[in-house]
Amino acid sequence: MIPAPTDLIQRLAATRALAARAVAENPGDVRALFGAGVAYRLTGDYPSALAHFQRASTLQPNNQLFLFELGNVHEYLGQPDNAAEAYRSALKSDPAYFKARHALVQIEKQTEASNHIPQLRALFNGADADGWRTLHAGHALAKTYEDLGDLKKSFEWLTRGKVRRRQLCPYSPETREQLLSAAKNSLSNLGAQAGHPSHEAIFVTGMPRTGTTLVDRILSSHAQVTSAGEIGNFAQLFKRLSGTTSKATLDVETLSSGAKIDFANLGKYYIDSTRPLTGAAPRFIDKAPSNYLLAGLILKALPRARIICLQRNALDTCLSNYKQIFPIDDRYYDYVYDLAATAHQFIHFKAVTDHWQSTLPKDRFLHLSYEDLVANQEPQTRRLLEFCELPWDVNCLEFHRNTAGVATPSAAQVRQAMYTTSSGRWLKYGALLDPAREVLEKAGF
Repeated sequence: MIPAPTDLIQRLAATRALAARAVAENPGDVRALFGAGVAYRLTGDYPSALAHFQRASTLQPNNQLFLFELGNVHEYLGQPDNAAEAYRSALKSDPAYFKARHALVQIEKQTEASNHIPQLRALFNGADADGWRTLHAGHALAKTYEDLGDLKKSFEWLTRGKVRRRQLCPYSPETREQLLSAAKNSLSNLGAQAGHPSHEAIFVTGMPRTGTTLVDRILSSHAQVTSAGEIGNFAQLFKRLSGTTSKATLDVETLSSGAKIDFANLGKYYIDSTRPLTGAAPRFIDKAPSNYLLAGLILKALPRARIICLQRNALDTCLSNYKQIFPIDDRYYDYVYDLAATAHQFIHFKAVTDHWQSTLPKDRFLHLSYEDLVANQEPQTRRLLEFCELPWDVNCLEFHRNTAGVATPSAAQVRQAMYTTSSGRWLKYGALLDPAREVLEKAGF
């Protein structure tokens, strides 16, 4: 039997303890302060991360990396003006710091009189072996021209910006299809096993940019619910207990290894691993996107858990993903470098989640339409709470007043009251979306 992976179970608490000890022993050491800030950010303690980045930036006021991290955490905490100030300070120290310039463009409206076009063009034309510089510069130019009302030029820069990353990380529909087939078959030959009895976990999943953060904020505004964020603990514990040695956390071999696992132990280890984030809260949310592949295995390990899977219009999903940069260099996100590939990914995602909807218990797996949620806020919020067996809490309608940090691209949007303007956004793009449209139509969408 594989021993309990105590390093994974205890890693959040151990990381925070190490960060606190490093700063206590070296209070004036900027390396200790910065390292602690990163540790707190990675484990979801954004107020502590902010305090440490502020202290490090005070000691080294011209360190662009410290200032950039400070800006990021200000964004997570809903402080865009402070974030913009930090990004500007980083650029004063290093005008070629492309991540800071892109971040500043993202949070400020670009105009003919005030923009970064010359600097971004210069960044785009510089040497770029790994493709990140041109990716960020291209996305920043795309956002600029979208603000200026030129969607054609915006899409041209998106496409140009992704070329190098697409070359380095080509998307393979065949490989993804094999992965999704393995996910759909992951419950085969597992036999009858009792899982862990905890009912605390609420898994919110879906393709990125489909309303998962919105649902997280709605539910975590409830008095009985906290959010653990996108922690990925279940996938990592499943990988460790499967005993597979392949590099990827989720691959065909790993998803096919359920027969080796004691699912009651897996469920217990998972719940224990979340404690530093969830504390004594009666219920908590896990919003890791990859959990849609694991839905069947999650309910095998935690049969009383709830899984909410977001669905959004196909072309709106493709558009919002194509316009996104994911900071993690993970092969799971290779599809965002090609518009047609985003459509392939949507088709594969829909196939596996439709499978779960037809095979998993209806009181444990819920498909939720983003469009229905934003158009019918209170009825759909009541539906969510009933599904999770939570009493009504009017604070769930006031989710935008939730002050907890948000470390996703939706950090700014979920601090606004419910709006419907993101529905049907694809309509104004016309033929620019044809590469995705053609793939979707061929598949029957």
